[in-house]
Amino acid sequence: MKRHIMTHTDEKPYSCPICGKSSTDPSNMKSHIMTHTGEKPYSCPTCKKNFTQFSNMKKHVMTHTGEKPYSCSICKKSFTRFADMEKHMMIHTGEKPYSCPICGKSTTDPSNMKRHIMTHTGEKPYGCSICKKNFIQSGDMKKHMMTHTGEKPYSCSICKKNFIQSGDMKKHMMIHTGEKPYSCPICGKSYTQRYTLQLHMVTHDMNRPVYHCTVCSKDFQTKTGLKFHMRNH
Repeated sequence: MKRHIMTHTDEKPYSCPICGKSSTDPSNMKSHIMTHTGEKPYSCPTCKKNFTQFSNMKKHVMTHTGEKPYSCSICKKSFTRFADMEKHMMIHTGEKPYSCPICGKSTTDPSNMKRHIMTHTGEKPYGCSICKKNFIQSGDMKKHMMTHTGEKPYSCSICKKNFIQSGDMKKHMMIHTGEKPYSCPICGKSYTQRYTLQLHMVTHDMNRPVYHCTVCSKDFQTKTGLKFHMRNH
């Protein structure tokens, strides 16, 4: 109750001694400080990957067991996390409860909205300790750090090629399996990546709206392309 009241008063009594970020929750602040120190006390018993939070390690373990205890009541798609299932349900309801106070854009996810607002403010709170490059997301900073350390924690089970990101490893696996999950609704052509499908769709509709970067005036044919580009500003 005390912590809930702080959401109304904007009180954030717990501060990071390294970067000054504040929080209403001491546990969240403890986890945040670990992003600076690199401490990851919770280890996956299967692959030995380490995590700053026990809950994140527990969710990760489900990727090994295949357990997805939360199911969408409409389409029956299953999820490892209740929050992911709730977010998915908004696809069916059309609900987008989080709005940008600057441009009015709405989204289903508060974290995505927080990151979106930073594209307006220019804030990049996560800095690489080696080259000082700054990032909007801590995840992007961690992935960037691997370019310095050479770490590639995700390995293809078939050819043993290693990757920095699990998403890149999964896309690579489709080369072996032949899977192409993204299909064009117009001509039926299939692709391994959603972004490639979006680029293909432009060939069907040359009058598709152009997405414009407000910082450098560069144009993009897809929202995804603009989104990735904005991370560089």
